Amino acid sequence: MKKTKLNKISPHATQSNQENSDEVIMVLTNLPDRASAERIAQTLIAEHLAACVNIMAECGSVYRWQGKIEAANEVPVFIKTTRGVYPRVAETILAHHPYELPEVIAVTIDLGLPAYLKWVQQALKPTST
Repeated sequence: MKKTKLNKISPHATQSNQENSDEVIMVLTNLPDRASAERIAQTLIAEHLAACVNIMAECGSVYRWQGKIEAANEVPVFIKTTRGVYPRVAETILAHHPYELPEVIAVTIDLGLPAYLKWVQQALKPTST
């Protein structure tokens, strides 16, 4: 999506359910270049909003934007976090993302290695290393 800032977008699709706030999720977004992806990844990790951020290889995207079919190279980013932290993750992405309307979607994790899922939860605590 072309670079222009939106007025104000709420990153909250729904309010976080208190009982599921530790549920591990993966947030997906795409950036126009690796440098932008690395800046967002570093911010999310430094602020304990993500346990791990995978910056993938550049790929091609085709989409409809403002009535026209567009194509662009983008860098996909996979962010491991929890449902309770999601609103702050989305706010951080919106604050640092160059697109007018960035893709910010969360995917629930139905199954995973229990020790890994626990590590994700603990890595978000400010006292973790």
